[in-house]
Amino acid sequence: MSAFLTFQDRRIEHRWIPGIGETGGTGPTLVFLHQGLGSTSSWRDYPDRLSAATGAPALVYSRLGHGGSDPMTGPRGLDYLHREALEVLPAVLDQMGITDPLLVGHSDGATIALIFAASSGRPLRGAIVEAPHSFVEPITLEGVREAAEETRAADLIERLRRHHRDPEPLFRAWTDTWLSPSFAAWNIEGLLPAIRCPLLLIQGENDEYGTPEQIHAVARQVRGPAETLLLPCCGHTPHRECEDLVLEAGASFIRGLSGGMAPPLGQGRVPEARL
Repeated sequence: MSAFLTFQDRRIEHRWIPGIGETGGTGPTLVFLHQGLGSTSSWRDYPDRLSAATGAPALVYSRLGHGGSDPMTGPRGLDYLHREALEVLPAVLDQMGITDPLLVGHSDGATIALIFAASSGRPLRGAIVEAPHSFVEPITLEGVREAAEETRAADLIERLRRHHRDPEPLFRAWTDTWLSPSFAAWNIEGLLPAIRCPLLLIQGENDEYGTPEQIHAVARQVRGPAETLLLPCCGHTPHRECEDLVLEAGASFIRGLSGGMAPPLGQGRVPEARL
């Protein structure tokens, strides 16, 4: 059942999964960050399964304008991912008393995790980064344009009603931001060398919103240990399309960090997995 916390007097929907961390476990708290059109409920039972596999407590929340959270106020700026990472996410962690997070981000949520890791100045055990965006690619814009076509958009908005209180403004904000001419130059690669925490980078080979270069670019430029998992016959949502495989990889990554010792800086990078 969802509950609410607040950010600047606006309600943010969230769901808490206890795990065993509240009863003396030494592992981190998992914090799930959804995709651009996602919400608490759009994760389905993946957070529950990952929590159960690791014993870690977990927080799943819907950003403003998503799910059952309050609407966004005003137009979405081109810096919206930075604001989510450096203003909203720290406030959420503080309200929930989470001091040892491990971020699990998908798409926009993966980018938020990277920005937080690079620029928040806060402790971070590690991050599972699934289908991230670190720069804008033609395939990304083409995928958004196709989704914005009138017939497809109407169908997508109808399907989004299962997960969002008011999907129309959310969909418009998503398409308008990504298709803005100014957004074509958006890029966070300059932040990546500041990331020192362990990362698990996951992407589908057939991702309709990004090429494998998205995770390769991150792995090359961060200064901490980075493991890549590139999945054939998989699109933009590996935790749904290859759920058991992604669950196993994520649980193994989390268990490797649960003793409180991160791999030494510069070690832990493994060859790309092609399964």
